[in-house]
Amino acid sequence: MTSFHALIPCAGTGSRAGTSVPKQYQPVAGQPLVMHTVQALAAVSQLGSGWVVLSPEDDFIWPGAGWPAHFSRVRCGGTSRAESVFNGLKAMLASGLDGQDWVLVHDAARCLVEPGAVSRLIDICRDDAVGGLLALPLPDTLKSEVNGRVQQTVPREHKWLAQTPQMFRLQALHDALAAVASSGFAGITDEASAMERLGLQPRLVEGSAQNFKVTYPADFVLAEAILRSRT
Repeated sequence: MTSFHALIPCAGTGSRAGTSVPKQYQPVAGQPLVMHTVQALAAVSQLGSGWVVLSPEDDFIWPGAGWPAHFSRVRCGGTSRAESVFNGLKAMLASGLDGQDWVLVHDAARCLVEPGAVSRLIDICRDDAVGGLLALPLPDTLKSEVNGRVQQTVPREHKWLAQTPQMFRLQALHDALAAVASSGFAGITDEASAMERLGLQPRLVEGSAQNFKVTYPADFVLAEAILRSRT
């Protein structure tokens, strides 16, 4: 039977967050931010394993309590998110996982993802020929800019904000990233963009506005408030 696995790239520094440690390790609601991410994915019953990709130089002391037994940490992160994902996929395949298994790549900093949304993504995309991703229809008026001034209003119809997880076949995603590895993964902003380069059209599955990527200092305050409201 086809299995499902999570991959969490966790090798970044989070320079925009203004924290003294990489943002994924910043305490939020009583534990490092990334632990909320890991625990949310660990609560998804369809996921058979989880892989957290760390920088080889990572010296963070992980808490023993709350770590799910079916999740592993691997020190093969690269200099970019795409490289970390690619290296993680290689480690997964080298471990013996079937290339036809599904991998759900999820940002470490999206600590507010809800298990139900991930399960819904799996249920909708498990029989899809390509795979898919959580995303949100663009809710706001969109402007293009030149020199700090509005150039024009861009129609927002048929435009979505990409989120994670993004779910694709393990071997297919590996091969899509391998095809652009020599360019330093130029133009690859997420996993879907790598699949799109091959002429494929990933499925969009509506997510939640709460599944935002913690990036700036104010985001930590909001994330903490939401996490504490759920307890």
